[in-house]
Amino acid sequence: MSDYTKATNFAQKDGLSSGDAQKIIKGSEIDAEYNAIAAAISSKSDLNGPTFTGTPSAPTASTGTSSTQIATTAFVQSALVGAYPVGSIYMNATVATNPATLLGFGTWAAFGAGKVPVGLNAADSDFDTVEETGGSKDSIIPTHNHAAGTLENASAGAHQHTTGTGRSASTAGSTVSYFSGLQGGASGTALSTTDSQGAHVHTISGDTANAGESATGKNLQPYIVVYMWKRTA
Repeated sequence: MSDYTKATNFAQKDGLSSGDAQKIIKGSEIDAEYNAIAAAISSKSDLNGPTFTGTPSAPTASTGTSSTQIATTAFVQSALVGAYPVGSIYMNATVATNPATLLGFGTWAAFGAGKVPVGLNAADSDFDTVEETGGSKDSIIPTHNHAAGTLENASAGAHQHTTGTGRSASTAGSTVSYFSGLQGGASGTALSTTDSQGAHVHTISGDTANAGESATGKNLQPYIVVYMWKRTA
């Protein structure tokens, strides 16, 4: 882009004496001036839809300006720095490049490896401090006991206890008789008779221990992996 500089001082010619050869305006002088003007104009950008070349400059608007004013690179950089102050988190789903290279400012460190961010909750001691960590991706079942308690099975009336091959005891009412020679369906001879109450109770009590175990992966929420960085300076 060039500026027009006048080569001939036409006004100076008016002060020259008549008959002075320099007082005469020559066509070549006029032609040279027009050519210089045309060259300067052709190197300028139009007001309507200009196309700039080289490194044009413009005033830098103050931060927060929202208008049709031209935004300089300094304005854009200032806006980015304001959007990512120290402590900000930057995430990218495909590019692993340090944000200092991508954005052109700041010191950034990889952040939150294997962890999911959660909002601060001042009312919950697990989430009341920034950068507090906790939790586990594995579901843990604590060691515990299953209490059997007391189980009673009451029975009243006649019933039978089989004690082995060829020997049984039957009751009718409150009499228990033992027999011998009960083989092949033959009936033996009663050996003895014992009085017994028909109603009785079977009782079971105590605890059954069960050791807990780790069930890997059972505690994971739905997630998606990204590159995550924190601005430290």
